[in-house]
Order: sequence, then C-alpha cells, then structure tokens
Amino acid sequence: MAHLLRGKQSGIANDLSAGLTSDLFALDDLARFGVNSQVSTLAYDRVQSLLAVGTRESKFGPGQIYIYGRGRVQVTLPSHARGASIRTLQFSADKLACLDSKHNVAVYSLDTKRLLASYSPPGVVTVLCTDPTLDYALLGMQSGDVLAYDLDREVLTPFKIPNLWLDMDPRSRVAPVVSLQLHPRDVGTLLIGYAQGAVTYSFKLAKVMKYYSYEIPQGAPGGDSMPTQASAVRKPRLTQAVWHPTGTFIMTGYEDSSIVFWDVNKDGRMLVARTRTDIDVATPGTAPSIAASAGGSVGVKEPIFKLSWCANGQDPDDTGVLIAGGASTQTPTKGLCFLELGRTPVYATSSWDVLTNHFRDPKRQRILPTPPGAEVVDFCLIPRTSPHFAGAHDPIAIVALLSSGELLTLSFPSGMPITPTNQLHPSLTFVTPFMKRIEVASVDRERWLGMTETRTQGPAMLKGGVESPLPVRRSERRSIVQTSHADATIRLWDIGHGDEIENDKVLQVDIARAVGRYDNLDIASTSLAGATGELAVGLRSGELVVLRWGHNRNAGREPPTSKPNMPGQLTNVMERTEPSLTEGLVPLTLLDQQNGPVTALKMSDVGFVAAGFEGGGIVVIDLRGPAIIYNASVTDFKRSEKGGSLRRRGSSGVSKSEWATQMDFSVMTLEHEDWSSILLHVGTNLGNVATFKIVPDQSGRYSVQYVGSVHLDSKISHLFPIHADNGRSAHATPNALASLRTGAKTNGVLIAVTPVGVHVFRPASSKGSHKSFDGYFCDTAGMVRFLDQGYALLTLNGDGSARAYSLPALREIASIPLGNTLDVRRFSDARITSSGHIIGFTGPSELALLSVFGTGQPLPRSLDKLFNPEALIPPRPTISTVQWVTGTQYITPSDLDLLIGGPGRPPSKRMVAQAKADEVQRLTAGRAGASSSANASQQDEGYWAYMQRQVQERTERLGLVGDSMNNLEESSSNWLEDVNKFVGKQKRSAATGLIKARFGL
Repeated sequence: MAHLLRGKQSGIANDLSAGLTSDLFALDDLARFGVNSQVSTLAYDRVQSLLAVGTRESKFGPGQIYIYGRGRVQVTLPSHARGASIRTLQFSADKLACLDSKHNVAVYSLDTKRLLASYSPPGVVTVLCTDPTLDYALLGMQSGDVLAYDLDREVLTPFKIPNLWLDMDPRSRVAPVVSLQLHPRDVGTLLIGYAQGAVTYSFKLAKVMKYYSYEIPQGAPGGDSMPTQASAVRKPRLTQAVWHPTGTFIMTGYEDSSIVFWDVNKDGRMLVARTRTDIDVATPGTAPSIAASAGGSVGVKEPIFKLSWCANGQDPDDTGVLIAGGASTQTPTKGLCFLELGRTPVYATSSWDVLTNHFRDPKRQRILPTPPGAEVVDFCLIPRTSPHFAGAHDPIAIVALLSSGELLTLSFPSGMPITPTNQLHPSLTFVTPFMKRIEVASVDRERWLGMTETRTQGPAMLKGGVESPLPVRRSERRSIVQTSHADATIRLWDIGHGDEIENDKVLQVDIARAVGRYDNLDIASTSLAGATGELAVGLRSGELVVLRWGHNRNAGREPPTSKPNMPGQLTNVMERTEPSLTEGLVPLTLLDQQNGPVTALKMSDVGFVAAGFEGGGIVVIDLRGPAIIYNASVTDFKRSEKGGSLRRRGSSGVSKSEWATQMDFSVMTLEHEDWSSILLHVGTNLGNVATFKIVPDQSGRYSVQYVGSVHLDSKISHLFPIHADNGRSAHATPNALASLRTGAKTNGVLIAVTPVGVHVFRPASSKGSHKSFDGYFCDTAGMVRFLDQGYALLTLNGDGSARAYSLPALREIASIPLGNTLDVRRFSDARITSSGHIIGFTGPSELALLSVFGTGQPLPRSLDKLFNPEALIPPRPTISTVQWVTGTQYITPSDLDLLIGGPGRPPSKRMVAQAKADEVQRLTAGRAGASSSANASQQDEGYWAYMQRQVQERTERLGLVGDSMNNLEESSSNWLEDVNKFVGKQKRSAATGLIKARFGL
C-alpha cells in the first residue's frame, strides 16, 4: 500500500527497485588511500627505488609502514607490536629494518612483503644502523652499548661494543648512544655518538681510535648565544655525528644549535665550531649574534634535528652540509640550511688554517624555504645513483618531514618546491600538504583517457616495484576524485573500482595562482563536469574560478601581469597558468562576487555553471561567452500564487538568513507543461527547493526564469533528478540537450534529501511523497544501481550505518554497519557513486574505498611486487690512497662478517645468491667473448676503427714473434749448456782411462 500511495504522490508508477533484495547488499573493503596517522619517519632505497613511510600510533589506527614505488605501487606493512609508533626505517638489501617506539626491532622481507623476525632486546634501543652491503643491524642502546643483530640468521650475535665513553669520563652515569654511522669508505670503522660526545671505533683493532668532546669555555657565546650562560663552562648534549664523504673529518651537532667540525686522521682536534649563522662560537670573546648585540630579545634556538654531509656525484671532495634545525624560534620561516663548502682542500698538503677556513667560510649558504610556522624535523635525501655515503651521494631531491606531519618535496640544492604530482604515490599527496576535502565525479572513460597533462618535471624519484594485474574495468565511467589541499591546490585522479586503471596519472590545479594571491585561500567546494572535463572551484573568500582543458600560451616562462580581479564581473584569468604546465586544466574565468563564501556549486555538462553564496546570491554563468546570465538573491524570488518571498518567515516576524546549499541541472518536463526544458534546481539551508528554467532568448544567448518552489522540512543536502519511468539519471547531458530539438519529453521527478527525511516530487511546486528518518540523521546520500536489477537510495547515517531505500516506496531494503570501517564523524564528507561505491574517511588523511554490492570480503593484501633481484648493490667505496699510506687498517664487508659473526657462521643467503649470480655472469661473459665474430665487427667499422684494429693485431703478432725469439734463445742456451756438459764429461772419462792404463789398472 505504501508503494502505491507514495508512487501516486510522487508521480512514479513503476517500482524502480523491483530487482533489489537484501541479499545483494554486502560490504567489500576494496582499498585504502593515504596514511592512517601522522607521518613519523622516512627511508629511501636507491637500489630498488622505493620510499618507505612510517606513521605514529593514534586513535585513528596503529603505527604502520607504507612502501611506495612507481605509479600506483603500494604495500602496507603493519607494526608487529600493538600500540607502537614507527620510529626508524632503514633498507638493507632485500630487507627493511624497523625500530618502533616500544624499542622492538622488526625485519621485513621486500620479496615476500611479510614479517621475517622481531626482536625485543634487553634494554632500550635508541639508534638503528644498517648498511646495504652488510647482513647486520647495529643497535645503539640507552646503556651506551652497541649490539649487532644478524638480519640473515634472525638472531642477536655475541658481538658487543661496551660503553666506550665511560673510559673517557668515568663520572658519567648515563651515556646513551644517540647516533651511529659507519665510515663511508672503510666499513671497519664506526662513528658512535653519545650524549656527551663522539667516538671513532675500529672493529679490527677492537679499540677506540679517538674521542671528541665539545666544551664551550667561559666567555664564549656558544650555539644558543645566551648572555646569562656565557660565564660558565658548558657541555651541550650531542644530537648527531656524521662522517665527511671521504672519512677525513667528522661533524657533530648539538642541542644548543652548535655544529662542530673535527679532524680524524691526525690528532682529532676541533677545527671550527659554528652555527647556521655564527662562527667561532666556542672561542672566548667572540661577538654574540646580531639580535643579542643590538639589545633585542634573544630567541631560543632549536636543537640540531638532523645533519647530512652531501657529496657531489663527480667529485666526492666537493661537499656541502644540509642542516635541519638550529634556527631561532623567533624566525617566521624555519627552512633547511645548506652550507655549500666547495672542494675540500688536499689534506696532506694543507695547513690547519686552510682547513679551518674551509669550514668557517663556505662558498655559499642557502636557505631552503618551508611553509611559515612549520619546522623540518627530519628529511630523506633522494640520491641519483649510489646507495652509499649514508644516502647523501649526489642527491637530486629532498623529502622533508615537517613538525605538523606534512611532507615537503624540494629540489637539491636549489630548494625549489617540487610538485609531488606524478612523482609520489597519490596517497602521499594527501599530506603534501594536508588534504581538507574531497569530491567525486563520474567521468566518461574516453574523456578521462584524454586528460593527461603535460608538465615540466625532473627525473622520477620512484622507479621500483611492479603493479599487480587487476580485473578488467568494471565500468565505462570512471570515478575521479578531486582532493582540495591546504595550499589551495586541487589534484584529480582515478580512484578506480578495484579494477584496472588505464590512466593512473594525476592532474594538478593551482588555485592560488588563478586567483592572484597566496594568502587567505580556503577551497569550499569543487564541481567537475563528467562530459566536458570543465572544473569549477568555489572559495570561502567568495571567488569562483572556472577551469577548462587547454594549452598554456606562456609555457616555460612567467606570464605577463594580469589585470586585477573586478568585483561582481567576470575576469579573464587565462594568463594565470603555471609556467611548468604545457597542457592541462588552465584557468578560464574568475568571478569575485564579494557576497560571502561559496556555499553551493554545480558545473553542468551543457556549458552552464551555477553558484550560491552565503550572502544569499545565486549566479548562473554561460561558458559560451563566458557571460553572467543570471545574478539575483533568494530574497528576490516571489511566489506568484502568494506574492511572498522564497524565504519562509516565522510567526515571530524575525527573518533568518538563507542561502543555497545544493544545486543541480536537469532536463525534464515541469508539471502542467507538455515539453521538456533545461532546469536548475536550488536547495537552501531553510528547506526550500526552487526551480529555474534556462531558455534561449532572441539575442542567441540563454536566460534564466524562476518557475516555482516548494518548502520541505529541513536543510537540503542532496538533489537527484531521475526519470520517473525507469529510474535513470535526468541530469542535463549533451544527449538530453540534443533531444530537446526533436521534442522529446522526459517524465522526471526530483529526489530531495534532508538530514531528517527524503522527499520525492515533481518540480516545481508539487509536494510529492515523503519519508522521515526516525532515530538518526542522514549525513550523505546517493543514487545507486545494481546492474539492470534496479535503483535505490543509499544513505550514510549518524548511527554508523548505511541504509538502502527502495523507490518510490522508500522502504528500507538493507542496512550495513560501517562504524568499524569509516569515521562516523566524517560521514558528511564521504561520497557515494552510482556504482555503489563509498569513498569515506577512516582518519584525517586516509580514504577507504568500499562497495555495497559485494560479498563481504575484507581488505585484501597488496599483490604489488617490490623487490627486483636484478637490481644489484654496487660495491662499497674504499679508502683513499692517503689513508692507505698513513696506515689505515682497511677491512672488507666480508672481513666484518667474520669479525661480527665469527668463523663458524656460514655464508648468508644473500652472499650465496650473489656468488651464484657472479658465477653465472662470469660464464656468460666468457661465452660471449669466445663467440664474438670478427666479421661482424668489420662490417660497419670506420677508418679509425680499422686502423686501431690493424695496430692492435700487429702488436699482438709482434708479441708472438718476440715470445718465439725468447723461446728460441732459451732453447739455444739450454742446448749449448748440454753440449758443454757432454764435452766435459768425455774429457774427464778420457783422462781417467789414461791414468788407469799407466798404472796397469
């Protein structure tokens, strides 16, 4: 009876949900995008070209490890310890070593993508150190000891380095290890950083080589330049110690922002102590910083968070120091600091003054800018080729981790921002910077395949991994996500349906450049036309920007200065395009309405865009001009039958502000009319739904006419125009617009969803049918279709469930709990696609892709491949000639394996595999050399190549002749020696016979 009654009231005669039953509704968890919590650490593998990201444990989820490769390659590794955050990640050959906040060490396999082993040492682990050529992970302990964990045998070795600093200062009660780094050219030497100082240790000699203790005498300003502390002797706490790329010097950073350079080869003296801005901070009588000398307030300086001594790719002696931290807390922009030192003086022939001046006066000092109010607490270098030198050999880019948990990608050494679009996985773009809101549009497959932007970019950062094959596409229309970020950047990409993604590229739009300013920018809404690919963006500051696919006329150069925005008028902003973009979404026009934030926005597929503002204004733009064809306020709409305004006034006579909250375009037949028209439906915050007709006028343009309105029970959150006969969408499409020329009629109805109910009616003023939600509010709704079996209205509700309702009876078909999968508090930000997919938030920076037409499958494991066995680790660099001449005890990684693992340890699995690969490569090279044909080389050789071959062959022949002559000479000499021996023997025999005959013998 309800079906018949509501069908009659709404104007729908057929049951549009006849083939849908509760058995068809089951939740499939398809995929995750983004990171579940705040990013805590980064690691990069140059050999496999992979990036690992670790997160903190929070209320949104446990600490997890994400590994990203090229394209959409992504693997998630959960932390083995419940409630632990990921502190440190380091790649080692085919393994990933992890140290968490509960001081557990975990080892993962890049090949199987599973946990190999976990170890909980007897104590607190403070530092983890690995090397690509070693099978061991060195563990620095809070007690000051250094242990060695065998990554291949998955056990702790007997090897142990005791607390060496106690021999230097027995009065030190606690000397925890804060830094570990192997010598870049001699794996047998280890640099250990304790809280009180640094130590170089020799594995072969099993003893300390030198101690490095930093003490600020009285009268010296120190790193923090605090005048109140200058009268005392200070020993700041060490934060990190690193090697020079050649191992000739070391550098230590401290909590008072001091950076100290030390000699290694001779007496271990301190060369210079400086900060990012001052020099000789450990010398008494040195002038304090500018702020202190001027009598101003002295700001507390940040500690040195991280140091990296970078080497040039062609010349390792050409170095520079990258510094995170050490800036004044009063500095508004705390960027990275890069000291470009230049080529290191020749150590053997340089005086101490020359070496000291080299570190005191760098060639250049750069400040790599970061967003205001954010500080870099960690960074990861992207080296060009070599995985050695602590990952700092010839870097091309920096991935910086900010204190807020956001990521920042910069070029090296210029520090220019690098867009992460198509450089990093779309999941990492959620935190570069933070994503604030999303929208989803259904785009034609052919249209999306053609939307591949051309942008100037550097070399790819991530090249590793192989995506697993996915099922063939399940839909001809693609679900394109539009993510809006804190820097007014919008990125568009195909989230898929758990199927094959043909165009996996990401589009980027810079709204700040289109608007013409970079402050006070907050994107309120976006709308993408699925048929035309046009994008409309509304800001909370009141601007409306329209973008269209096209070419940048100023590609590769800065555009000329454009005209200022004209209030209330359309401004041509085609010149405000990124110089790096050649083809893509370029700005078309801008409207600065100055009527409050944009509250509703809709881009149609037929060339119209409508926007509503908090001040009550409604604007319709025809993009064929472009031109504004309608500009009015909700207070101007008069009910023709009553003469009242659209805004409903209460009995008290106090009027409430009213503005548009939802807009949509359709093609359908209005009540009491016999033809179809282009309609615009506008829902407001007070529950009114107004309908406008867009008709052509005599000037060749279109005009907008107000038709009527209906008042509903609450704020309008969603509008869905559908065909009353079959349930298909009645949106304004190019095909529907073309059918108007033939006089086609569309019998349509409008479904309006509010937080408290659903209304189905025929526009413009019919009441239709209605259903109220009892016990919960509706946060999000969408029309879904299952194959050809029918349509349903799917809602996400405040009680944490998804409910499907039939049409037109509005009977509940099924209910699916989502509280354990999605964040219920962000249901209003979730989106529902027509294919039955839910894209919702599980945390601040993570999205879940779900399907309600599934079989109850949980989230599957990623089948993407990470490890490439053919990518071999290059040999480790060796010591220099000077170090060898001076008597440096050099040992190879194999020797270190023997020292740490002992003589009884069998070769590791990786060493056996490497030996087999080397043997196969040797045999292959031998066969290839033996089968090389001289004829093939002679066919295309030039004149100089011919002459070179002739000279080489002649030299070989001469060599053979020389060998023959030498052999002949040796043979002749031997023959002559034999003849002489024979003659001598005959002479002795004859003399003996004569003597015997005389004596009668």
